[in-house]
Amino acid sequence: MKKIIFTSLALLTLFFACKDDDTVPAGPVEGDLTGIPYAPKSYTLTNPQGFPSMLIPEDNPMTEEGVDLGRRLFYDPILSVDSTLSCAGCHQLEYSFNDNKAISPGVQNLMGTRSSMSLINIGFADNGLFWDGRVKSLEEQALHPVENPVEMAEVWGNVEVKLQRHKDYPALFRKAFGIENKADITRELAAKAIAQFERTLISSNSRFDKKFYKNDPDPFLLSDLEIDGYAIYFDDLTNTAKGGHCAHCHDGGPLLTSDAYFNNAIENVSSLDDFPDNGLGTVTGKRTDNGKFRAPSLRNIELTAPYMHDGRFLTLEEVVDHYNSGGHWVENVNSQSINQLNLTEYEKQALVAFLKTFTDTTFFTNPAFQNPFK
Repeated sequence: MKKIIFTSLALLTLFFACKDDDTVPAGPVEGDLTGIPYAPKSYTLTNPQGFPSMLIPEDNPMTEEGVDLGRRLFYDPILSVDSTLSCAGCHQLEYSFNDNKAISPGVQNLMGTRSSMSLINIGFADNGLFWDGRVKSLEEQALHPVENPVEMAEVWGNVEVKLQRHKDYPALFRKAFGIENKADITRELAAKAIAQFERTLISSNSRFDKKFYKNDPDPFLLSDLEIDGYAIYFDDLTNTAKGGHCAHCHDGGPLLTSDAYFNNAIENVSSLDDFPDNGLGTVTGKRTDNGKFRAPSLRNIELTAPYMHDGRFLTLEEVVDHYNSGGHWVENVNSQSINQLNLTEYEKQALVAFLKTFTDTTFFTNPAFQNPFK
């Protein structure tokens, strides 16, 4: 079965590539750009209070011109084989750069196997990207969707030519990276620009932030229900031994993720060899990593349903019910983090209420994150 699926995907890639080759000439497009001024302005990221420092690659410093180019490329469907799907097609601002679908569709409505991940605060991730951690940097991550046969289904060589021929992009690449000729536009520079834009997607203005990092004096900022949910999230219940163990995987710091990989007991399998999706195990080749996936940030989690890598849970209540039950044990489930919680109905409601304090609605109104073509 796996061989059949692989062959089908390969044929799809070939079909789309051949289709695109009919309209995109082979070889780079020449054209001198040295008459366009190159004077990039440094883009300074200000880390919010309590946040760690963001690591910026030495070979991709942040500039205003680079971020602007990256935003345009992020929202431009020119990267896809039929110019119908942009990065923003699966990472939509109004859903915290998620798409609210269990499985994210690609061009021609082709379906993959996983849900898209939110990009909020993605620049702080330092332990791999994608659900399975298969790439180490945003620059590398940006290269993958273009040639994925069930995402954009394009060939980077074609994209480079399309960008070289474009009426605007050569000048924008010149201003961002100092290239001297249209032929100097490459996939690596496009990926660098997209990565620069993605590093600006910082959220730090939820009620959670105001209460615990900005010292907002409002005594009613969080309700009694939400405060009780806080105690459950951080295993800080004073009158009972019960806790939610949430912060073990979704760190209690401002990023709300440990950036680690876990089998969170959602699959009812009899052994480590029986997962329908091996996740991290596919990348590392380690049997003990089968069924492990990256713990995403819980920021704006209220707005990013459905949940889990395959979108199996439609609501936060379903997620809490799963963890409350203890899930399905197999040998690489961490029993210190995942076990039967025995939370009452009130405690479950309190936990969900607290999770909603991570919502930052001001993130969506930031004009710097919005579609530049609208």
